[in-house]
Amino acid sequence: MSPTIRLTVSQAIVRFLAQQYTRRDGREQRLIEGFFGIFGHGNVAGLGQALLEAELADPHSMPYYLARNEQGGVHAAAGFAKQRDRLSTLAVTTSIGPGATNMITGAALATVNRIPVLLFPADVFATRTPDPVLQQLERNDSQDVTVNDAFRPVSAYFDRVWRPEQLRLSLLNAMRVLTDPALTGAVTIALPEDVQAEAWDFPAELFDRRVWTIVRSRADVDTLAEAAALVSSAERPLLVAGGGVQYSHAHEALADFSERHGIPVGQTHAGKGVLPIDHPMNVGGVGATGTTSANELAAQADLVIGVGTRYSDFTTASHSLFARDGVRFVNLNVAGLDAIKLAGLSVVGDARESLLELDALLGSASTSDAYRAEIAALKTDWDAVRAAAVEPIEGLPSQVSLLAVLNEELAPEDVIVNAAGSAPGDLHRLWNPKSPKQHHVEYGFSTMGYEIAGALGIKLAAPERQVVALVGDGSYLMLAQELVTAVAEGLKLVVVLIDNQGYASIGNLSESVGSQRFGTKYRFRDAASARLDGDLLPVDLAANMRSLGADVIEADGVDEFRAAVRAALAAENTTAVYVRSDPLAAGIPGGAWWDVPVAEISEVASTREARTRYEADRRAQRTHL
Repeated sequence: MSPTIRLTVSQAIVRFLAQQYTRRDGREQRLIEGFFGIFGHGNVAGLGQALLEAELADPHSMPYYLARNEQGGVHAAAGFAKQRDRLSTLAVTTSIGPGATNMITGAALATVNRIPVLLFPADVFATRTPDPVLQQLERNDSQDVTVNDAFRPVSAYFDRVWRPEQLRLSLLNAMRVLTDPALTGAVTIALPEDVQAEAWDFPAELFDRRVWTIVRSRADVDTLAEAAALVSSAERPLLVAGGGVQYSHAHEALADFSERHGIPVGQTHAGKGVLPIDHPMNVGGVGATGTTSANELAAQADLVIGVGTRYSDFTTASHSLFARDGVRFVNLNVAGLDAIKLAGLSVVGDARESLLELDALLGSASTSDAYRAEIAALKTDWDAVRAAAVEPIEGLPSQVSLLAVLNEELAPEDVIVNAAGSAPGDLHRLWNPKSPKQHHVEYGFSTMGYEIAGALGIKLAAPERQVVALVGDGSYLMLAQELVTAVAEGLKLVVVLIDNQGYASIGNLSESVGSQRFGTKYRFRDAASARLDGDLLPVDLAANMRSLGADVIEADGVDEFRAAVRAALAAENTTAVYVRSDPLAAGIPGGAWWDVPVAEISEVASTREARTRYEADRRAQRTHL
């Protein structure tokens, strides 16, 4: 009879996770490097006790980090995993009820962005003996549905362990999905609070060291040959590089491929940084927040080669960008879901390996000298547009002028972190990454509040790097609590808080659809008008950051901001730079559209005018399937 070890379910989980590793290209690393968590009655006697026991035996076996917000803990895990190229991640444990549901936004972010995170929300009693327990949802139509079922649509894998003997298969399947580049995302295992503390005789072999190989899948040779024929016959090809290029470490393969064959490369938000900024084929961001150089080439492309991109509406400019009649698509992607998009030729395989094999099949094939000259001229034109846009203006500085300072001051190994508002678009157009890992923007789910929590995870994954969380006042007020976690752990972050007294991004969008920036300004309610259009609020965000443990430098204008950034980067402790900006300052033009519907009928003149523009703009939309 095989030997067994008697453990609680929670103790078995912690012991199992400590022995899981990934391997890619011969390099091994821990798969689960620690736990974020907040304890309550649902998990304090289960995973709480198990993590305590592990820490007492060996503090390094499964480190525990005290999150201040459950959503923030998941964001930190996602930032960690992204920084580690999805080869390692963190787990997150919560109590039942609100603690669990607080994680749902984080789970959705991870799954949308294909980022592996492991979640253990506590659940109701499996025995149902004390039902309804504190924080339990009761339903009239079912006894086996709990709030944790809300994780199902936002998880790449979901299970609930009602009995200890179910744990083995659940854990193995969880690891299978976490380590599959085509399937990965949030993996959720709901744990009834009584089952967490229940003991069982687990097979000893469950706790043996296990290595999960991250497979570099190879594309079908016949499909690659078909792709090569399409590329070699194209006169105006464009390559769209997404996050899959980053995770596959295909940077060198892409640089060689694009230069050898004369194919310009536009990047998505997740793909930004895959090429050096001075690479002759790097034409910048592509899509609704892209550069004029990339978007002009996209509009005339006869072939679009998507590598590691999921073709979001921002990348395709809501299907209006790739406008040439007869344009074709070749999609190199590890996930079949993304490879079939836009009716493209589906080349399913690892980005690096697929590029290398396609490169070999193309031989010396190249675009014309005239096309290369056009690419160079468009890059020069864009450089002039960018330079003019970042020039400081009188009065409150523009956001783009502040971001230009950051771009100049950050070293190549430093990381800029952002997620929501107008900053991702400005970064996509403006930022010139000095290394592949410098630009870290979460724009798949565009989650307000990701910035500080994500930066914390990145710092845990790469403690040797400076990590700069770029956050607006709106995002900061959504989720700032993990600033306390960073201070408690002695993990130095730099937080740059740009205050424009409201939601600048949605304000601009609101104005464009004729809604007059309604509901986007932080103001008192005016007694006379009964509207939120009174004086500015007396909120002191700099003082708030100080109260959370950060050192704060307040800056007024571009010159003071530059000095403050330098001081923050040189500081030893977590330091925030607070600066006000003009929410109405012009951004950088990119030349592409985004489909946000406008009311078809309205009594408001600005809305009617916006509807007229909208109907004209959407005529450019194409159906690529």
